[in-house]
Amino acid sequence: MVSSSKQPVDVLFINPGNRRAVYQKLGDDFSAIEPPSLAGLFATYVRNKGLSVAIVDAPAYNLSPEEAAQQVADQYDPVLIAMVVYGFQPSASTQNIPAAGATCRALKAIDPNYKILMTGTHPAALPERTMREEACDYVCDREGPETILQTAQALKAASKSPKLNEIPSLWYRVGGVIMNNPPAPLMDDLDAEMPSVAWDLLPMDQYRAHNWHCFEHIAQRQPYVSLHTSLGCPYKCSFCCINAPFGKPSYRMWSPDTVIKEIDELVNKYGVKNIKFVDEMFVLNKNHVIGICDRIIERGYDLNIWAYARVDTVKDEFLDKLQRAGFRWLALGIESGSKHVRDGVEKGRFGLEEILQVVRKIQDAGINVIGNYIFGLPDDTFESMQETLDLAIEANCEFANFYCAMAYPGSKLYTMALEKGWELPDNWIGYSQHSFEAMPLRTEVLTAAEVLKFRDEAFMTYFKNPRYLALVEKKFGPEVLQHIEQMTRIRLKRKLYSPGEEALRS
Repeated sequence: MVSSSKQPVDVLFINPGNRRAVYQKLGDDFSAIEPPSLAGLFATYVRNKGLSVAIVDAPAYNLSPEEAAQQVADQYDPVLIAMVVYGFQPSASTQNIPAAGATCRALKAIDPNYKILMTGTHPAALPERTMREEACDYVCDREGPETILQTAQALKAASKSPKLNEIPSLWYRVGGVIMNNPPAPLMDDLDAEMPSVAWDLLPMDQYRAHNWHCFEHIAQRQPYVSLHTSLGCPYKCSFCCINAPFGKPSYRMWSPDTVIKEIDELVNKYGVKNIKFVDEMFVLNKNHVIGICDRIIERGYDLNIWAYARVDTVKDEFLDKLQRAGFRWLALGIESGSKHVRDGVEKGRFGLEEILQVVRKIQDAGINVIGNYIFGLPDDTFESMQETLDLAIEANCEFANFYCAMAYPGSKLYTMALEKGWELPDNWIGYSQHSFEAMPLRTEVLTAAEVLKFRDEAFMTYFKNPRYLALVEKKFGPEVLQHIEQMTRIRLKRKLYSPGEEALRS
């Protein structure tokens, strides 16, 4: 008999994660603590269909997989547990699989009768492998909400012998044999089906913005939210896996009216100022961008927003509206300083002069820029990676992310790596950019260790550059300068190499 103190719930969503494993010491003070916006959207969808829902957010409280599982056992009696393995950049789904898998195992150790469904970018990319390797009963190979709903409904209707063969996008077992059903169509009407995140189910006081997001008020990183105004991306960059849950490049938007209604709730009910638009590409559709900006401007909100853009999508007509609406940062996917390398990963037909012009244009409009760069793309050499670092130093953006190319499951690079027989990480945490086990993709001429070592040294070169530090002090003040200096005191430990040695292993 179930204890009366436990909450019966039709679908219990779990956001798994392990900040220390993914970010090492950077997770303590510098990284963001993100609300699980997709789990919250899925919860809204299921709740609007008449089922009861709850969310356990492990990273919000820095819970271990075992602690998260124990919280489930102590507080809930779920019909279905949905393990939502998404992230806030493409790698994060794969790098969260170890925590998700450990949580599944811990749940099954407590009660083997728990029914667990895994959904997210990584499970969608590798559904059969996920079924084989993880302690879950079901996997969804597309975007999730309808599959989660119908699986819970089937379990409620016939708990001993649920009818699973007609549930779209579902992988399951019959007599130990893995089976799968045809995919579900993508959701047509986001406004009607998932109008907002179920913020009332989340611990809103636990979330924290990225350090750089709040350089203009570094002591006020809370409250903070990340939310979607669109799903998917129409581009086909070979290093990205963002479209794995959608089956193809796609781009669907919530209407500006729906987006502003959610922002109204966040500002007026939760006092939110710091907002990240999670969209893989926000600055794209004119009516969407201008429509949202106009509605924010009309309300006079004092917001600190950041969003993603491409060099070739930033139009002059956007910038004034974005600045007036409170967009304080745009993240530009510059990726490489080498046009040859950019062409090789289908990353736009723009040159170095255009990149620098766009950076300056954004800055002149009163918006900060975070430049995103990738080392170790397939055609990279030491010389081309140095070109990328030189471009980053010349651009001198207010912040920069330096990544290694990773063959994320669901990306073209993953398929290419398998075809070429290039070594991949032996553990999913190896796909985390900042983890000890990080193992990037090798290139045609460089080892994985050489790429990783170059990336780590480039990070220190950039953030210790006197020109960059002068920009930070002039624009954001001595407190932020000190914050940057504290950040560069943290040296990531790496399995592939140790500081001071030649990075030739692997």
